[in-house]
Amino acid sequence: MPLFATGLFTFGLIFKPAAAEVLFERTSAYHQIRVVDEQGIRTLSFDGSFETRMSLQNPLQGHFEYTEYFHMPWIWLNLSNVLMIGLGGGSTQRSYQHYYPTVTIDTVEIDPVVVQVARDYFSVSESSTHKIHVADGRVFLRRATNRYDAILVDAYTENRYGSFLPRHLVTREFFQMASDRLSTNGVLAYNVIGQIYGQRANLLGAMHRTLKTVFPEVYLFPAGDSQNVVFVAAKSRLKYSASLAQQRAVWLVQQQRFSLPTFTRRAGALRTDVPAPWSGSPILTDDFAPIEGLLKQGTD
Repeated sequence: MPLFATGLFTFGLIFKPAAAEVLFERTSAYHQIRVVDEQGIRTLSFDGSFETRMSLQNPLQGHFEYTEYFHMPWIWLNLSNVLMIGLGGGSTQRSYQHYYPTVTIDTVEIDPVVVQVARDYFSVSESSTHKIHVADGRVFLRRATNRYDAILVDAYTENRYGSFLPRHLVTREFFQMASDRLSTNGVLAYNVIGQIYGQRANLLGAMHRTLKTVFPEVYLFPAGDSQNVVFVAAKSRLKYSASLAQQRAVWLVQQQRFSLPTFTRRAGALRTDVPAPWSGSPILTDDFAPIEGLLKQGTD
């Protein structure tokens, strides 16, 4: 912190930011979980990786940018019900409950400790429109009988080699199951940590190519403050560009359907190019999904 005025030197006053405070720490069956407060921001970490940020002053602020791309399904259709696989600190669930109070949300989280932490430390609550189910996301989806307008996936797991996407949630068979549980023009939004070009491009290439075996159109929404890229896979064959998506977003805002401050700007981040090297990326299946290997590959 810079020092201002002579008084600071005269009296020897040095102001330091408050030290980080660990509120919770436990190893569950799936993660080593920590909750830390520092400089007005509460952070949830799994196995040393940051999962959720939240402003202590306003729980609707302080979140990671990529979570706002889970609002993009509205560009394709008006949502009435949503399934989200992965809870974390509930940034997306909090915003949906605030901005779209009539939308029904089913959240599926495999780790009961994460559910308790989200409730105790991140203002996540159940209501008549939000239900939390402790289960494996694919098992829940296979047993589901209703159809969803959007399925949102934000799930990572951990082993001794680091964080990676769960194999059974990245395959053609899983994507086909998701498509079968979506409404006519429903969309799947999926968070992946990677890059469109360069390091980790192979992972995005494999995800894109696999999604295209099931969905007619696949789009990318890369975050500006991290390596998160949210895929949006649409059942509709209508082709969108960034300008068309932004026009649709402007119209929705003008209709007073949205109060998310960044909705129009986020819509303009849509990209239609494919990750490189797309043609050489594998199609992921239940029999072949080398996620850990793809994380270590990339092109310069």
